[in-house]
Amino acid sequence: MSLMIFRRAYVTASTAKTANSEQTVRLKAADIAKKLRSEKQNPTVIQKEVPVSPLQTRVKELKQFTRQLQSVHPSVFAKALYRSILYQDKNILVVNKPYGVPVHSVDGIRNSIAECLPLLAKITDDMQAGSYFHICHNLEKDSTGVLILAKTKEAAEHVHTLIRSHQIQRKYLVITVGMPVPSEGVIDIPIIEKEVMGPQPHFKMGLSPLFRVCEGGDGVTRVRAHRQAESAVTQYRVLDSTNGCSLVELQPVTGVKHQLRVHMALALACPILGDHKYANWNKLAPQKLPESALRRLDLVQSKTRYLPLHLHSRRIVLPGVKGHHEITVSCPLPKYFTNALKKLQIPLPGKECD
Repeated sequence: MSLMIFRRAYVTASTAKTANSEQTVRLKAADIAKKLRSEKQNPTVIQKEVPVSPLQTRVKELKQFTRQLQSVHPSVFAKALYRSILYQDKNILVVNKPYGVPVHSVDGIRNSIAECLPLLAKITDDMQAGSYFHICHNLEKDSTGVLILAKTKEAAEHVHTLIRSHQIQRKYLVITVGMPVPSEGVIDIPIIEKEVMGPQPHFKMGLSPLFRVCEGGDGVTRVRAHRQAESAVTQYRVLDSTNGCSLVELQPVTGVKHQLRVHMALALACPILGDHKYANWNKLAPQKLPESALRRLDLVQSKTRYLPLHLHSRRIVLPGVKGHHEITVSCPLPKYFTNALKKLQIPLPGKECD
């Protein structure tokens, strides 16, 4: 009998002990949760933000603006393009092409110049119902500046004829890494598409020279032209140079794909700032900059991938035809371009470049 009483007492005590333990655990869990909430509301440790360079901030803003243009409703983009009109008459309309927007449609990008032309025609005053603009030439997606659109098919054909006969004068401004030597000249080297072998096989436009250096370095000899190579001629002139970079004026005589980028990077060994495709021939990698340029741009080498392509269509001159006066249209430099010039301590181009 006494043994049974002892067992009931033991069980009761054990049960009470277990209940107390569970209550203690629950109290501890509640206390921990309360403490965490308190720390979250009143943090005692301030986390240091990762420093961001001014260049990264500017490039982030540029990318955000570019993404907006690429993704907004086409009618909104058409209005933005309308506000960028530089010149127009009864035959042509000239706009300032923004950075990052392709002229022709590209997979993955909602807006392009070509896609918005019908909408642009609707909001342009002297365009007839049902008519649309015609693209007269091309600019690369990451280039900026003067772009000619024709209001009629006849006007477009006329501009195409002027381009093919080299009667239209086009001037570009670029920032190059390095100083071209000589400081002024003409590059006349055909261009051809080539496959680059290696860990990341890819295609690039490359040089297809008509001459090669003789063995021993004594003179040059002419070689047979590749039948797939296209004639490419570029006039260039260095306007200023400092901190390992130069401001260069380019006048393409021909219009081969990537002509200016290839001639600067491969013919003169001075790639355009932000040209990550042609700065390295054998691999796909961010452009490497000299230490002087990195310091001036507030940049470290591992962040050069943020640099946009500094290639701007500055001015275009159409000759007078049938009694009409010559048409000259100039386009201001984009903000990221002028900021780079100021950082590099290169003077902004004067009126002689307009």
